[in-house]
Amino acid sequence: MKTERIIQPGWLSRREALRRGLAAAGGLALGGSLGLAAPAREPRAKSVIQIWMWGGPPHLDTFDPKPEAGYDYCGPLDKPLATNVDGIRISELMPSLAKQADKYTLIRSMTHGVNSHETASYTVQTGRPSGGREVFPSVGAVVSLFKGVEAGYKGLIPPYVVLTEPQGRFSEAGFLGNRYKPFATGGDPAQTKFMVEGVVAEGISDQRQHARRELLHNLNTFEHALKGDPRLAALASCEKEAYDLILGDAGKVFELAQESDETRDRYGKNTFGQSCLMARRLVERGVPYVTINYKGWDTHKQNFQTMRRKLPELDKGLASLLIDLSERGLLASTIVWCGGEFGRTPKVQWEEPWGGGRNHHGAVFSTLIAGGGFRGGQVLGSSDARGEEVRERPVSPSDLIGTIYEQLGIDPAARLPNPQGRDVTVVAGRGEGTPWTGRLKEIV
Repeated sequence: MKTERIIQPGWLSRREALRRGLAAAGGLALGGSLGLAAPAREPRAKSVIQIWMWGGPPHLDTFDPKPEAGYDYCGPLDKPLATNVDGIRISELMPSLAKQADKYTLIRSMTHGVNSHETASYTVQTGRPSGGREVFPSVGAVVSLFKGVEAGYKGLIPPYVVLTEPQGRFSEAGFLGNRYKPFATGGDPAQTKFMVEGVVAEGISDQRQHARRELLHNLNTFEHALKGDPRLAALASCEKEAYDLILGDAGKVFELAQESDETRDRYGKNTFGQSCLMARRLVERGVPYVTINYKGWDTHKQNFQTMRRKLPELDKGLASLLIDLSERGLLASTIVWCGGEFGRTPKVQWEEPWGGGRNHHGAVFSTLIAGGGFRGGQVLGSSDARGEEVRERPVSPSDLIGTIYEQLGIDPAARLPNPQGRDVTVVAGRGEGTPWTGRLKEIV
């Protein structure tokens, strides 16, 4: 009987990881320099962990509770918790985050007025309204452009990683092209498998994997015929990096078994909790941008049943991430951005078939932002008494995104390489060509 051990994430097969690694590395090798502008200001952050609450979380049930509005608005969640910051309350289902409010700011006046998943996702992820001539890149792709290989990033792990699958509502890379698409890990980090001693995913040992690779090269007559060609040398370098990612030390970042059972339990033994732990490990390795694609927030039906399942999960994973980053000295250099494409309608739909559901609501919604130079223990803006409209300090997606870029040392007025040759900046002002002036100065 062979001893079992973890040697790589069972939720991402070696064959698939190698394929993706080669694709990512090949894209980087074959691309040209884009002549990036120097940073506008000294960066305060090095990385971003974006928790994308796919579907749109209800702001009244999470970060902007309104018990005074009555049962038709707050439903059974009518006992919000006081936090460790005077005057800030959040959902009663998030006790751990209530103890960490000094580490984050709540923006309660996010707005764009869009109620469609696709167009709202595009606007929140790019800072641009939909329907224009170009498809603009997401924040992750822009950070990959300005903080990736061309900016000196030397990690073997791609600079833009999604746990575990792309959001799927729009093209993340936009007009920047496929080389700036995220590296999507696939699988489920909560389902890491124990492998037989000396056997990797798909039952292939390290020794056999190396032997297969050597045999492949021996049989490649095309490679022998063009020996010395610089193009093949570039591809060989990419192949080496891909193998090093899977077989070398870099791949160990995906081995959650290296963490103690206590740590893994603290984050939660579920997909979201283990993704938060994985994200922490990735930013420790210097990965500039990590997205956790956290599905399940589209609560047209039975909203409160879903909240009783999802909010404790969010509470445990996110609170543990903030504590862990803080204790390891990483929170000061890591932005944690948590939110979705919009909020949910404040008035509950009790009638059938909704059974207590909430619809899409882009007029006002909430976002949590922490670390990377953003102040903690703050609330920016507010919604009205029922959470239906912005009451004060409206914040647009471009305001928040531009401020995130500045914290990373990316100039919002820098030019983006554009296939049509248009003069396009990283963040637009109130009108294209207008200087961006949306800095959230109250919280940085």
